[in-house]
Amino acid sequence: MGAAIAGAIAGALIVAFVAGSRTRRLREELTGATAALAQRERTAAGSDAIRRVIDDAMHDGVLLFDGSGQLVYANEASERQLARRPASIALLFPVPAAEAAALVAASGDPQVVEVETAAPARWLRFAVTPAGDGGVLVVVSDVTEARRIEAVRRDFVVNASHELKTPAASIRAAAEMLLHALREDPASADRFARTLEHEAERLSRIVADLLDLSRLEAGGDREGSVRLDSLVAEEGRRFAERAEAARLTLDIRTEPVPPVHGSERDLAVMVGNLIDNAIRYTPEGGAVDVSVGSSDGEVHVRVADSGIGIPQRDLTRVLERFYRVDRARSRETGGTGLGLAIVKHVVENHGGTIEVESELGRGTTFRIRLPSASTS
Repeated sequence: MGAAIAGAIAGALIVAFVAGSRTRRLREELTGATAALAQRERTAAGSDAIRRVIDDAMHDGVLLFDGSGQLVYANEASERQLARRPASIALLFPVPAAEAAALVAASGDPQVVEVETAAPARWLRFAVTPAGDGGVLVVVSDVTEARRIEAVRRDFVVNASHELKTPAASIRAAAEMLLHALREDPASADRFARTLEHEAERLSRIVADLLDLSRLEAGGDREGSVRLDSLVAEEGRRFAERAEAARLTLDIRTEPVPPVHGSERDLAVMVGNLIDNAIRYTPEGGAVDVSVGSSDGEVHVRVADSGIGIPQRDLTRVLERFYRVDRARSRETGGTGLGLAIVKHVVENHGGTIEVESELGRGTTFRIRLPSASTS
């Protein structure tokens, strides 16, 4: 009897042990499955978060249409670019973009179109590629700035070529006339030699200004500490003889000012170009006044003349390269059309501002403000 009871108890313990083992295994499997599911959820949530970060960081719009032409995905940038979320290819706007998308859906051949939009005025580039199963992927980029830069580059090449061509042609003509004069009319040779020298100097100035402008557009150099009072005084002395030859009064007034952080070479070019411009466009008997001062953490440079002045319609453009108010006078005085553009780039590279005031027939004033070294 006792043996039977002991056997029954042993059997029950074995059953319980086996059942417990299965329960533990089930519990472990359930725990593992729960952990795996949680990991998948975390991975999915992480993927969504990563996608949101990428979407927020993207400047290009992305649109995905399925094989039936319906929109299945659009990032936030696409809504900023297009100001709407097209539900289908047919509703994609502008129209040339919709036509390109429809063509890609039908043919499978990638297409790229650039379209000018009116509100706001800008250029959008649509790169359309097939996305499988008749789907279409559209990437929208704002290329307005790229187009503007390309237009500036193209205009620069055209203008530079024109400006270089004029003195080059004059040099060639003067050289031919000089050779002829040396053989046939030696008395006139001196006149042609002076013309040749004048045009060669003009060509040299244009090349020098082009090199300066190219260097400054790349950012220039701001490694030094410069005292503008000393620099302006030096530039004033350099132009004194030229002002006297032009029968102008050149008045340089400086006071001790804090140094500015920047390039002495570039700042000297800036001041020199402003004084040169003032002398060039001030008739005999006029005056050019240059002053330097400081206030509120800034150093000020003011160059004023009593010259011919600038029409109001041209004030906003005088700092553009190759822009001239009076082309005939510029050629007569040897101006390159680059001096004020160089001034503008120097000021911008030094974190400053430039203002122009003028009245036709009564002179022009340029005011430059640069942060002192203690605030820049």
